[in-house]
Amino acid sequence: MKHPMFTEEHDMFRESLRKYVRKEIIPHAEEWEEAEFFPNEVFRKLGELGFLGAHWPVEYGGGGGDFIFSLILAEELAKSGMAGLGMGVGVHIGMATPPILKFGSEHLKMRYIVPAAKGEKIAALGITEPGAGSDVAAIRTTAVKDGNAWVLNGTKMFITNGIRADFVMVVARSDPSSKGHRGISLFVVDTNTPGYHVGRKLKKVGMCSSDTAELIFEDVRVPLENLVGEEGNGFKQIMWELQGERITSAASNMARAERAFELALEYSKQRVQFGKPIAAFQVTQHKLADMIAMIDCCRNFVYNVAWDFSKGNYPVKEISEAKLMCSVLGFQIADMALQIHGGYGYTHEYEIQRYWRDLRLPRIGGGTDEIMKEIIAAQLGLKDIK
Repeated sequence: MKHPMFTEEHDMFRESLRKYVRKEIIPHAEEWEEAEFFPNEVFRKLGELGFLGAHWPVEYGGGGGDFIFSLILAEELAKSGMAGLGMGVGVHIGMATPPILKFGSEHLKMRYIVPAAKGEKIAALGITEPGAGSDVAAIRTTAVKDGNAWVLNGTKMFITNGIRADFVMVVARSDPSSKGHRGISLFVVDTNTPGYHVGRKLKKVGMCSSDTAELIFEDVRVPLENLVGEEGNGFKQIMWELQGERITSAASNMARAERAFELALEYSKQRVQFGKPIAAFQVTQHKLADMIAMIDCCRNFVYNVAWDFSKGNYPVKEISEAKLMCSVLGFQIADMALQIHGGYGYTHEYEIQRYWRDLRLPRIGGGTDEIMKEIIAAQLGLKDIK
């Protein structure tokens, strides 16, 4: 059932993107997963074809489309069998760059968004630290004004695109004397700046095709004009960014879950046990019915939330609900799909194991299950009860 938010233009975009993914990305899945890295050329090709900036303003190299185009990109890359690739692209267009478009100066937009739309410059987002994950207000990376520059010192952890990034959107404390969410600002940092180092590449359980790193800032001098928006307003700015990120995360989770379902359905029709395909057994049929019911319900809820968000609304409770449920149920569906595959599902011979591993991260990244529940509870007024 097609959702009414999708126009003919959206459908054409999806079909074109799907053809590209099938031809240019899926055939390399095993190779890039094994290498734990996909080529930077993927960014350039996606940019050249107009996929990266389809939802960005034309004056900054984009296609002038709406938020729904980024949702479609997330869904189609999610079905490639390499969630890490989708995550790397998602960070580039949906996490690190939106604050520049929303709050940045014209100078920053021309310098970073235009080449980002072409895939010529790759972006990363530096929020998480060794001691500050879900608690964003606890970040310790500092930015001190010194003459014509901000001087950054600190460490960021679990940074997607950390190895390959040309620039990083860094969340830092610009007022070291402040506490909590106050005194935090956003900065665009070029990775060729002296004092910027990649500490180490992190080896992960899943999302293997993406590069994830620890970043170290040692007296990194950042031009004053690379401050994004107002000084001290960074916490609100990054909280705004997280809303779009969580919607696309929810959508991609359901797309991966749908692919896991398709793999399980295909396998159940082929795998013979006790003289007949396991799809003929009622227990398998009911499991498959549960899976597709969860997928359809969650996906349509996400679409409704995305549609509302694309109109300029800010439904925080519903976004948090979508992120929570699609993360939890996405992994549950992948687990059910692997169970249908039996022992073969636990081997690298079958694709399902990648979806099972990859669908575990969304319950942590972009806001843990627990943080989503805290937000929902706050929106219900429960935090005011004493």
